Amino acid sequence: MIGAALVALALPPPAAPRLAAHLAPHLIPRTALPAAAAPAGPPQAVIARQLDFGREKPSAGALRLAQWIVATGDNGTRPFAIVDKRDARAFLFEPGGRLIVGTPVLLGYAHGDDSVPGIGQRPIALVRPSERTTPAGRFLAQPGRNTLGNDVLWVDYDNAVSMHRVRPTDPRERRLQRLASPSPRDNRISYGCINVPGDVFERHFWPVFGARPSVVYVMPESKPLAVVFPGLAESWVANKAAPVRVSAS
Repeated sequence: MIGAALVALALPPPAAPRLAAHLAPHLIPRTALPAAAAPAGPPQAVIARQLDFGREKPSAGALRLAQWIVATGDNGTRPFAIVDKRDARAFLFEPGGRLIVGTPVLLGYAHGDDSVPGIGQRPIALVRPSERTTPAGRFLAQPGRNTLGNDVLWVDYDNAVSMHRVRPTDPRERRLQRLASPSPRDNRISYGCINVPGDVFERHFWPVFGARPSVVYVMPESKPLAVVFPGLAESWVANKAAPVRVSAS
C-alpha cells in the first residue's frame, strides 16, 4: 500500500484539458489565464463614487445600470465597462464611476443573450452564424494574451469571449467601416468577441484594464435588464452609498 502510494506521488499530474484552437482571425485563439489574479485593491479601500458620463449620452438602460453599479459599489475596487449591445457601444469607467471613454464596438453576428453550451471548445469552422452571440451578464474579467501574443481582456473565458483590438484581416467584412458607421445595425460581425477600435484600445482601454482584473457588464438585447442584473429589481435607491450625480460636462 505504501509502495503504491509512493509510485502515485511520483507520477506527473494529469494533463490539463486541451483548449480548442480557434485559428480564424475572427475569434482570437486563447491561452491559459494567469495562475493567480492580481489583487483588486485593499480589502477596506474607500473609493469616492460619483457617476460621470462626461459628454456621452447613454441609453436609458445603460444609464440605469451605471447608476446601480456606482450607488451599490457592485464593481468593488475594480474598473468596469458597460457594453450596450443594442447601441453597439461600450463605456469604460474608473472604479469610482468616472468615464474613461465611450466607443463604438463590434459584437457577435447573432442576436441573443446566451452562449451555446460548449461553444468555447469548438473549432471556429463549426460555429454556425446563428451561434455567434455575445453573451449578456456580469463578468469578472482578466487581462491576458492569446496564442499570437496579443493583449486581450478575457470576459467569458470558458466560452472564448474576449474584448480586444479590432482585427480587419478580411476586407470583405469591412470591420473598420462598420465601426465608423453612425448606425449600430451593421456592427454585428464577430464570432462573439467585443472588438474595440485600435486607437481606443491602446490609448484608453489597455492602460487601465490591462493592469488589473475588472468587471464587464454586457447588457441584454432580448431579456429584460433586471433579469440579467437582478439587483436592479431591488430597492437599491435606498442604499446609503455616496450620492450619484451624472455630470453635465
